[in-house]
Amino acid sequence: MKKAYEKRKIYTMNEDVTFIGFGALSIGRDWGLADKERPDEKEAGIVLNSVLDLGINLVDTASAYHRSEERIGNSISNRRTEYILASKCGEHNDEPSTFYDFSYKAIKDSIDRSLTLLKTDVIDLMQIHFGPEPEKVIADGETVRAMKDAQKEGKIRYLGASIDGELAKQCILSGDFDVMQMEYHLLNQENEDNIKLCEEKGLGVLIRTGLGRGLLTSRALQAEFKPAKLEQLLELVKNDGDLLSTLALNFLYENKGISSVLIGTKNLDHFRKNIELLEKDFDKELLAQAITIGTN
Repeated sequence: MKKAYEKRKIYTMNEDVTFIGFGALSIGRDWGLADKERPDEKEAGIVLNSVLDLGINLVDTASAYHRSEERIGNSISNRRTEYILASKCGEHNDEPSTFYDFSYKAIKDSIDRSLTLLKTDVIDLMQIHFGPEPEKVIADGETVRAMKDAQKEGKIRYLGASIDGELAKQCILSGDFDVMQMEYHLLNQENEDNIKLCEEKGLGVLIRTGLGRGLLTSRALQAEFKPAKLEQLLELVKNDGDLLSTLALNFLYENKGISSVLIGTKNLDHFRKNIELLEKDFDKELLAQAITIGTN
C-alpha cells in the first residue's frame, strides 16, 4: 500500500484517516477577480470524485472557502459514506471577501448553512477557523458552546481547532477538542511540541501547508524571494524540486503523531504527483540534514 493511503487512527474520534487528505480550498476560492482563477463546477466535481477514487478518505473544507462546501455537496454528497468530512466555522463567506463572527448565533447559523450546502445530515469534524483575536474567542467561549450544542443536536460529531503555537497548546489541554489543525513543514517546525502533546492525549493532528505553501516544491526554483533556509535546502538537493518535495513529505510521514496531511489543489495531476513523490526513495541522511536546516 502506498504511504498516502496508509490509515492512521484518530483515537478521540475512533476513526482512521488516510495519511494524505484533500484540502478543498482551491476548488472553491476565487484567487483573482474572476471565476477563471478557480475551477468551474464540472472541473471541481472531477477533482473531488477522482480524489475519492484514488482512496483518499478525508475532505477538509470551510465556510470561508467560498463555493467549496457547495461544490462538495453537489459533487460527492452521494458518496458520503466514503469520506470523513471536516469543515470550519468562525470565518464566513461574503464573496469576494470573508468576515469573522464568533458569536453563538453566528456559529450555530454557520453550521446549519454548512450542512445545507454540503447536503449532509452530519459533519464529522467542525473546527474553529480562528481570526485576528483568537485569545478573545477562546476566553469568550461562545464559539465552543455553540459547537457543543450543535454536537448535542447531532449536527456535528467532533470538535477541532485550526491554530498554532501557545494557543494551540491551550486548546489541546482544554479537553474541548478532538483534533488540532496546525502548520508544520521543513521550514517551520515550531508546532513540533504541540504535535507530540496531541499524540500523548490521543488527539488527531491535521497538517496544513505541509509543502510550505509551495516553497517545498519545484515552484521554489522560480520564487523571487527565497528565505535563507530555503536557499540552504535547495543547495542540499542540488536544485532538484521533486527531491525537495520527497524530503518534505517524508518528513511529515515519519512523524507518527500526524494523522493526515492536507494537500489542496485544483489540478489533479499535481495531487497524483505528490502521492508519487511521497513514494520515491531518498537518502535518510539527506532528510536528517534537511531537518537540521529547518530547525536552525
